[in-house]
Parts: sequence; C-alpha cells; structure tokens
Amino acid sequence: MSNSIVAKRYAVALFEIAKEKNVLDAMAEEIRVVKEVFSSNEELNAFLKQPKITLQQKQQVLSDALAGISEYITNTIMLMIERHRTDEIAHMAEDFVELCNEDKSVAEATVYTTRPITEAEREAISSVFAAKVGKKTLRIENIVDRDIIGGMKLRIGNRIFDGSVSGKLNRLERQLLS
Repeated sequence: MSNSIVAKRYAVALFEIAKEKNVLDAMAEEIRVVKEVFSSNEELNAFLKQPKITLQQKQQVLSDALAGISEYITNTIMLMIERHRTDEIAHMAEDFVELCNEDKSVAEATVYTTRPITEAEREAISSVFAAKVGKKTLRIENIVDRDIIGGMKLRIGNRIFDGSVSGKLNRLERQLLS
C-alpha cells in the first residue's frame, strides 16, 4: 500500500462508490490495468506533467485512452489530473486493489517457477498458502524464472516462501561457510 494520504483518500472514495453500485469486481480488474499503465508508461507520465499542454488537452487524450474503462474510474482520474495529482494515480490504483483484496480476503501472490503452472497447481498453491497468510484465496501471478533451477518461490506481500533448488543451495552454502 502506498504512503500517500491523498492517494488513499481517492482510493477509498472510489472503493465506496464501487461497493455502493455493486461493480467492485469489474472495477478491480479495470483499475489493475490503470495501475499498470500509469506505473510503467513513462511517456504518458511525462505528457501529463508538461506545463505547456493545457488541462483540456490532457483530459481529451486520457478520455480517448480510457474509453472502455468505467466512468467512475475515468472521472476519478480526470479529477486527479485537474488537481495536479498525476503522480498519485498509480498509488491510488494500488490502494484500491488493496482495499478490494481486504474486502474479499484475497492476497496477491507472485509464484516463480521454471515452467508455467497449470490451473490445478494454481488452486493447490492458493489453498495451501492462503491459509498460511490468513486469507481465503490467492490471486497468483506466475513468473517463469529458469534461475531457480527447480521447485518454486512464492512471494505474498513481504513474505517469501522459498522452496526452490537454488534457494536450498544458497542456504546450504551459508551453513557450510559459517
């Protein structure tokens, strides 16, 4: 979760609207896309920070780009741009996702494996590790990483469960050296 109070306020307001209108799941998926775009697209961020470009031009470009996104998300982003809070948009999206996850008792997890995991493996990982972190389920992102040699490494928030061969070798090396 970000440290910005401003981003949290926008996220809470958007979250309350989503719950009130019963569109929380749909908005959560859309906001994940918004988060990805605003956190990874440096050109967009540079464009939005340009003082020579008018507010109307910025809003027009964004309204075209956000054409398929919920009007509530679009209006929130437009309001943030109008109030010169463009740096907070990615943080707001991150906070919104956190609020949705807390509401649904879901945790975001990153699983590192040597090959893509199957749907059955996703469900097994989710059921085992969700209980360990006190959640109902995990939303898993699988990253293929050949450097772990075998096994898997799982990151949930700031917790890491390392059952990879490379992790075991590193632990064995530290034990032998000490």
